[in-house]
Amino acid sequence: MADLKLPKDFIFGAATAAYQIEGAYNEDGKGESIWDRFTHTSGKIINNDTGDIACDHYHRYQEDVELMSELKIDAYRFSISWSRILPEGKKDINQKGIDFYNKLIDKLLSKNIIPFITLYHWDLPQKLEDIGGWSNDDISKYFADYSEICFRNFGDRVKYWITLNEPFCTAIPGYFTGEHAPGLRDAQKTLSAVQNLLLAHGESVSIFRSSGCKDGKIGITLNFSPTKPLTNSEEDFAATIRWNAILNELFITPIIYGKYPRAISDIFGFDIEIDSDLKKKINQKIDFLGVNYYSRNIVKYNPRIPFIKAEVVVPEGAAVSDMGWEIYPEGIYDLLLWIKNYYGNPPIYITENGMALKDELISGKVDDSARIEYLEQHLKYALKAKEEGTNLIGYFVWSLMDNFEWAYGYTKRFGIIYIDYVTLKRVPKKSYYWIKELLANR
Repeated sequence: MADLKLPKDFIFGAATAAYQIEGAYNEDGKGESIWDRFTHTSGKIINNDTGDIACDHYHRYQEDVELMSELKIDAYRFSISWSRILPEGKKDINQKGIDFYNKLIDKLLSKNIIPFITLYHWDLPQKLEDIGGWSNDDISKYFADYSEICFRNFGDRVKYWITLNEPFCTAIPGYFTGEHAPGLRDAQKTLSAVQNLLLAHGESVSIFRSSGCKDGKIGITLNFSPTKPLTNSEEDFAATIRWNAILNELFITPIIYGKYPRAISDIFGFDIEIDSDLKKKINQKIDFLGVNYYSRNIVKYNPRIPFIKAEVVVPEGAAVSDMGWEIYPEGIYDLLLWIKNYYGNPPIYITENGMALKDELISGKVDDSARIEYLEQHLKYALKAKEEGTNLIGYFVWSLMDNFEWAYGYTKRFGIIYIDYVTLKRVPKKSYYWIKELLANR
């Protein structure tokens, strides 16, 4: 670690998401979310795990903030549960939900930790899904109303806001492949969801600008993976263009340039454009871009995959995480330079970067040295990109604690704090202490 030095003004934080850690899924007036419904449907999640209790952060948030304070992180990125604020997704506000997030925010600020709020991290209120979810053209209005409530109640203290987390994962795994809630496989609803997510983001940004949140900043978090063809064949090269368009360009291109990437029309077989009225709403200036990076994607042609006719493969012999993802630190450098060169070099926070490991608690300790190596190398390449002119201003490790990992349930551990899911005891891992030393020495 001796050669890894963080700039003094570089924000370093940790990240979580509401459904993955909060638990209390039906307490204090909270409404049902699509992930409550999805996990309660047998066979959807490994071991039929649910987020009913998760890490019980809802009841243990004070202990968790104390652990953040001991770590000396600058910021904490967390998401708000829409159905905790608005149990039916609209209309009646649940004051107990407002109270919980007020207490969390105040606790963070008392420890000099900057709150970064994500308004939507996949847990749509089920009542809204019942009327079409993200494929319902009224959803952007409902999201705008929800955003306004959050800005009004928390904006006096919260200065950093993220509209959506990884809308790709809402639209594609949620509405196209069915791996995520709500578990649909419908191409037309997928396209509607994409546009409505973009509109929801734009409406939220517009409301934020007029909300009176002084000195506040707002952006969006997108997931990216640098793409490369497996071979030099024309088929693999064309497959890579399609994969890059749908994974990396589908949301950032409309937000920055007001249009869809050209390859999207090729994928679906008909012209997909944004009309001038929608462009004004979608093409809003953002204050920063959140970037989630875990691995690169090596792409090969596969005619059996609907529409995109491409699949991602792991190079033979490559080191992988417990998720099976290739460990490729250089990818974060490649990605940041790509965004700089093609999208106007916006201010960037790495809002997620981390590694799943088969962590074990042995004699009261967790030795996750492989995670330390992963984080150190990724930070090194990220800072190299910063030195070469990318506008990188912060980094959030994923995740603060082990948690419910969506379709994988509790079988994957990303945290720098170990969670015993029987006792819910928190045990800082070796990586936690490594980060603590890194922050102390900057």
